[in-house]
Amino acid sequence: MGFGPKVDFETGRTLNLDATYQNLIKPAIEEAGLECIRADEITHSGNINVPMYQHILTADVVVADVSTANCNAFYELGVRHALRPSTTIIISEDKFKFPFDIAQIAIQKYKHLGEDIGVTEAKRFTAALKNAVTEILAKDPPNDDSPVYTFLQGLRRLKLPDDLNANQVLAARAVAAEDEAVAPDETHSALMQKVDEAQKKGDFVSAKALLGAVRAMRPNDPYITQRLALVTYKAKQDTPEKEIAALHEACELLDTLDPATSNDTETIGLWGAVHKRLWDKSKDEVALDKAIRSYERGFDIRNDYYNGINFAFLLNTRAAHATKLANSATDPAEIASHRAAAIADFVHAQRVREEVLSICEQWLNSNPAPPETATPKAKEQYLTNKYWVVATKAEAYQGMGGKEQEANDTYEDAFSFAPATWMIEDSTKPQRQKLLDLLADSPLKYVKTDPD
Repeated sequence: MGFGPKVDFETGRTLNLDATYQNLIKPAIEEAGLECIRADEITHSGNINVPMYQHILTADVVVADVSTANCNAFYELGVRHALRPSTTIIISEDKFKFPFDIAQIAIQKYKHLGEDIGVTEAKRFTAALKNAVTEILAKDPPNDDSPVYTFLQGLRRLKLPDDLNANQVLAARAVAAEDEAVAPDETHSALMQKVDEAQKKGDFVSAKALLGAVRAMRPNDPYITQRLALVTYKAKQDTPEKEIAALHEACELLDTLDPATSNDTETIGLWGAVHKRLWDKSKDEVALDKAIRSYERGFDIRNDYYNGINFAFLLNTRAAHATKLANSATDPAEIASHRAAAIADFVHAQRVREEVLSICEQWLNSNPAPPETATPKAKEQYLTNKYWVVATKAEAYQGMGGKEQEANDTYEDAFSFAPATWMIEDSTKPQRQKLLDLLADSPLKYVKTDPD
């Protein structure tokens, strides 16, 4: 399976696959009496592919989560199906659209909420997966579940060498760790836990150092590169020059993921955020244009309120900048050009906000409050999500023009149930003031209208 948040490009949704592993797969496997190992939990020296393929070959049971059409997971599933005729279980998130080659295979489906798994769903699926594992182990001989062995009848089964049984693989792993002085906490999984802890404390410097070690283990993992870029640009610097240098360093990291053409909304969003801050710090017009294009592409792909409201805000930012250029210019043609650009961006921003408003309304209508029996964490997460939706709705009203009363009422609504004060004081109120400053000198006043 994949690690961390992964984008399902078919639906545009981002799924936290670590939540799938921790809340669904690992508990079910352990309740069935087996040791559960994911590749990021293997202590190893040298190439991770060696112990990974050993486990794929020798494991009593393999669970493959093909959600988000993860190419690594599919390849490893194919290896397992080629090597072993049985004891392989395929699972996926219920909105995943299956390719033809596995559409005829039994697949266990679960419902993902994006960031987490619902308590009821976790209980249901964990029990179902545990039963599936138990049934597989109880059959002697087990039924074939590999399409390779099913359709190529009479295919000779692979006889495992004695020195490749699962117990000896695990023992060899421990010996290699001891010989190479590789501590158990140097696994990919343990390092990522330290990264999470450092980020929660706001210690982005430590998080960056840890992610550097993780990236050395998995140099081609986009998720690790994204996380490294995030902590690089968020780490506080003691001079403006160092901060700009850190932003450029984050750009270089993200550039390896081809943000100009990527459909990964996490990459696109980070690219936009980094260039937005570059604009704030250096007033580089190229950075502003790149930020706008990033949020526009993210909005086109996901049709979500977050990318939409940022896209609209940056359009107003560029409109205000063009108005300043027009006011300082002396050449009539140059003045007209800047004002036309400002008007176009200003009107475009208003239209984007109309779409954002509709998206927010749809979210509120389709996401009722969790029941009283829900966990405190689930209730808190719902309120947090709802706050950002309602605050975004208020900002959309604010920027549309002629909706001041609706904006005031919606802001007050959001403030009335905000889960934390910082959301209001450190985010929403400063953002509202920035928007009001941008709207103060509307370029529409230069539009000539026919009284008839």
